[in-house]
Amino acid sequence: MHVVITGGTGLIGCALTQALIKRGYNVSILTTSAIKERTFSDSIQYAQWDTRKMIIDTEVISKADYIIHLAGANIASQRWSQKYKDQIRNSRINSSNLLAHAVNEYGSKVKCLISASAIGWYGEDRDNHTFTEEDEAAKDFIGTTCLDWETAIQQTKVCPVACIRTGIVLTKAGGAIPQLTQTLRYGICAFLGNGRQIMSWIHLDDLIRIYITAMENQWSGSFNAVAPVPLSQRELSLNLATAKRGKFFSSIYVPGFLLKIIKGEGISEALKSTTVSCRKIKEMGFTFQYPSITSCVSTLI
Repeated sequence: MHVVITGGTGLIGCALTQALIKRGYNVSILTTSAIKERTFSDSIQYAQWDTRKMIIDTEVISKADYIIHLAGANIASQRWSQKYKDQIRNSRINSSNLLAHAVNEYGSKVKCLISASAIGWYGEDRDNHTFTEEDEAAKDFIGTTCLDWETAIQQTKVCPVACIRTGIVLTKAGGAIPQLTQTLRYGICAFLGNGRQIMSWIHLDDLIRIYITAMENQWSGSFNAVAPVPLSQRELSLNLATAKRGKFFSSIYVPGFLLKIIKGEGISEALKSTTVSCRKIKEMGFTFQYPSITSCVSTLI
């Protein structure tokens, strides 16, 4: 069976590729960079696309049994200028438009298309509400981007489409954890803002299993990929600090206004409180390997 992945060289894409190969799949990675000789595995091939010129290798689409769409600029990799916000948005929507149209025309074999999305769809907590997949998209930048992102990929008509609204991904390989633990080398546990903002998170290993489960079972619709037990940023940082330093650390609060001065508009996403339910995927039969932070903190340090 042949799986095509966009965004396959990122943190999630690399882990997902290796997991698929272990399960016996052949993987083609659509890449915007020049194709070079690569030695990851005989089971990995590379094909080219250009979302700006709206060009895609149609041959690889015609051979695909499944497609997993992860492409999109990293929202935390740099300070948000208007130019970078446009890149965050366009990299998701343009690539989704291109992929949906290509699958409709050339993807007659495709059994299911799984697309990344984000819990940024929901915006910030209000009135102690726990968000479910039925809630409308927020009106802010990330919320409207997620709405247009999902709308674009759902133009695919030849197969089921599942959008995986992903929480904060936890892994020591990258993402949020290296940033949250960088001060621990100096014995300092940092709380962002007041530290009370709720983080709906997911361990990378569980996220990979969600993608594969959704693909193999041909899920359709939107699904929240978050662990059953969300926690505050303060709780997460204290768990990480205790695992790494025992009792030998000091805690500090970094004011939100100072973070915004240093990091810019994008840091607001780390200061938002967003409580999200995973009930739907549990009802689909998915079982978490890491349901709580205590079950996985040792894997993050």
